[in-house]
Amino acid sequence: MKATTETPSQTTVAARIAGEDIHQGDYVSVLNEIVELPSFLWSCSAASLSAEDPVRIRYMPSEAGQPFKVVAVCLPFVYAKRPKGSIITFDTRQHQLVRLDRENGRAVWKRMKKVLKNKQK
Repeated sequence: MKATTETPSQTTVAARIAGEDIHQGDYVSVLNEIVELPSFLWSCSAASLSAEDPVRIRYMPSEAGQPFKVVAVCLPFVYAKRPKGSIITFDTRQHQLVRLDRENGRAVWKRMKKVLKNKQK
């Protein structure tokens, strides 16, 4: 007799979302962030840059993939809660956010909250 155990598993895709489509209760994560630096840092590059124009760099922050629960939206700002309870502010002009699948976002959120709670004991 063979015994098998199956766990329900489904792969979902986080979808990029515009600021106006974000709502309270959504689970979001940062996909990438834009940082602006003064153009004089590129003075030795082959590109000719105006002193007034900032250089925009897109990068993936260390928190990419971490779920945040949206508590309020006042564009361009999105206020979200971390699993440990603190509030973070995202500026949608600098942060590209993705909406997480509701079930997966909630499940990961609960597990992270539980892990953090156990660490504090």
